[in-house]
Amino acid sequence: MSTAPSGADDAVGAVRAHVTAHRAAFLDDLAAWLRIPSVSAQPEHAADVRRSAEWLAAQLRATGFPTVEIWDTPGAPAVFADWPAEEPDAPTVLVYGHHDVQPAARADGWHSEPFAPETREGRLYARGAADDKGQVFFHTLGLRAHLAATGRTSPAVHLKFLVEGEEESGGMWNEDTPTVCTGMRGLVDGELVLHGPDQDIHSGSFGGAVPNPATVLARIVAALHDEDGHVAVPGFYEGVAPLSARERALFAELPFDEDAWLRTAFSHATAGESGHTTLERIWARPTAEVNGIGGGYQGEGSKTIIPSSAFAKLTFRLVDRQDPAAVEQAVRAFVEARVPAGIRAELTFGGATRPCLTPLGHPALAAVVAAMETAFEQPVRLTREGGSGPAADLADVTGAPVLFLGISVPSDGWHAPNEKVEPGLLLKGAEATAHLWAGLASRSREAH
Repeated sequence: MSTAPSGADDAVGAVRAHVTAHRAAFLDDLAAWLRIPSVSAQPEHAADVRRSAEWLAAQLRATGFPTVEIWDTPGAPAVFADWPAEEPDAPTVLVYGHHDVQPAARADGWHSEPFAPETREGRLYARGAADDKGQVFFHTLGLRAHLAATGRTSPAVHLKFLVEGEEESGGMWNEDTPTVCTGMRGLVDGELVLHGPDQDIHSGSFGGAVPNPATVLARIVAALHDEDGHVAVPGFYEGVAPLSARERALFAELPFDEDAWLRTAFSHATAGESGHTTLERIWARPTAEVNGIGGGYQGEGSKTIIPSSAFAKLTFRLVDRQDPAAVEQAVRAFVEARVPAGIRAELTFGGATRPCLTPLGHPALAAVVAAMETAFEQPVRLTREGGSGPAADLADVTGAPVLFLGISVPSDGWHAPNEKVEPGLLLKGAEATAHLWAGLASRSREAH
């Protein structure tokens, strides 16, 4: 192994020079990948999803990974790559992402063909540009820069990649404020169906004398929250730890414009659990939401009936230490206590996602923050993510903390028409990962 250039400044300059020199080739290669419509949700694109996996596998081999495999699964193929460090005691790092994308069509409101990448005003537009092909691919440029800057012939860590092909069934705060996400909320989703009369019946002949499932459903939904916005399901908050003063201060440091945020939410006022800010509500507090509700006559005019059934689709976002199974049991007991005689309730739950939180004091998190600060040349702030993902499962399987390094901003339009990415931010992501592998190896040695 050859010696690395002396001095941190030399390493920073070498990384930046390599990334800059390879910018055009990197963006050309990314555009080629974006032309593959790897839409896992549509069976007619199954061959494209495989082609996407094969394309990525070839790129990882070209990067230098000695082991690259395409793993067939009951669903779409995943790509696995492995490149051991020369040092046996180096830490092992798994980079996780996905190569499938959301459905997209010009008729959805795209200004250009979603699978024909187009650069407009310095931004790259295509489905998958931000979510998640751009985020995955900058790791290849970053790894090459890491090797070039250090003179190494292998990474400073035992590096593994797992890029799956069926994730689509956090990024930065904004372009000027680099951030690192430290946690994601979990999710429990369910559907409640209430059955009353065996068929729709006349509200004049029978109304007021038999239970109405739509009315009962409305009462149950209304009872989900108290007047202060707290979830009123007994036992729902079991295990929820209050936000620490440090975390509240970290959230408060962010340049948050509530009026601008409301515009992105297409909403006209904030609401939620009293005693918490908007960012605390969406990142660090659990929720109960009604995603859909219906029953009875839905057409024009009136139809004087008591409906035979009514339904509501519900989701519950969970935070660290909440158990999805316990939440399901609590919701079931909450519903059963409110169903009167003559109404039959069916409450079903889908697959649950557990919450995940990276300890703020973990040395690996400090390494990510340091790498980002080196690349962006400014302080990095900490956030959380209100959405949900497989982070907790990854943490369990690997026995290691999950670290988020996303170089994307809300305006990139994940899952929306005209998805785009800022090429400059992707290059900063490559710089950050180039610094990260040596940083993780160094902190691992210090910890031992």
